[in-house]
Parts: sequence; structure tokens; C-alpha cells
Amino acid sequence: MKRIILVLIATISLGGLAKAQVADHAIGLRFGSGDGLGTEISYQHGLGSFNRLELDLGFSSNHAADNYYNSWSVAGLYHWVWKLDKQLYWYVGPGGKIGGWNYDKINSSYNNGFFLAAAGDLGIEYVFPVGIQLALNARPELGLINHGTGINVGFAVRYQF
Repeated sequence: MKRIILVLIATISLGGLAKAQVADHAIGLRFGSGDGLGTEISYQHGLGSFNRLELDLGFSSNHAADNYYNSWSVAGLYHWVWKLDKQLYWYVGPGGKIGGWNYDKINSSYNNGFFLAAAGDLGIEYVFPVGIQLALNARPELGLINHGTGINVGFAVRYQF
């Protein structure tokens, strides 16, 4: 366990030597899976040379013949970003997810509620010189209130400005 902690501290410390130049802002779409809500509107706000905040807003809706289901969520994640190559970066960070749902099965039941989850984020991204960012990430989510535990894998396309 001590080795794992020492390796993690060394990685974070040495990663600071290869500082990434995080964009001030980026906006786009994140296409997710798992416990996610599918496609999310994604916004990143640079907080410094090598850290940023990411907010993802997702909606889901299903209207079948005998039931209606709607949900929404907001995920907030803090990223530490490291440069791997000229335009290739990797990032990791903690965060959380909050949301709600309602479910109405015609002539049977109605259910609604609120959920809360702890989350993390680990990913890799490539930034083209014109400001287009492509990213692939995994977001493990630990359900705290009314939420399942799983890994939400996603692909994002954003424009940096």
C-alpha cells in the first residue's frame, strides 16, 4: 500500500514538470455509456496551467406506449492534466454527480426521486491545432443515494476557446 501511495505522489509531482497548457474554455458533447444518461453537454473551465473543472449536463427520456421515464444529471469533475506529447494529454480527477428521475407506468405505478454519486475521471485527449478536442475517458461512479455503482465510459468532442 505504501508503494502505491509513493508511486501516485511521484507521478503527480513529476507530472507537474511536463505542464499542460489547459485551454480557458471548451464546450461540446460527451457520448457516454454505463450508468450515464447517454449524450451530455460538456463544458470545461481552465483553473490554471494544468488543472480544470468539467461540468457535464445530461438528459434522458423514454416514452413508450405504457410508460414514461425522464431523468437528468449534472456531473462536476476536477482534472489534473499532464502533457504526453505535443498535442496529446492525459488527465485524472475526483468529482460527483447529482440528478433526478421520474417514472410513470400507466395504470400501475409512479416513482420519482433524487440521486447522488461520487465519481472520478481518467482519460486521454488529443487537441488539434484548430482547437478541436477529442477525448476518451472512464468515469467510475459510486452510488451514494439511489444510484448504481459502475463505470461510465465516454467519448467527447469539444471546441476549445
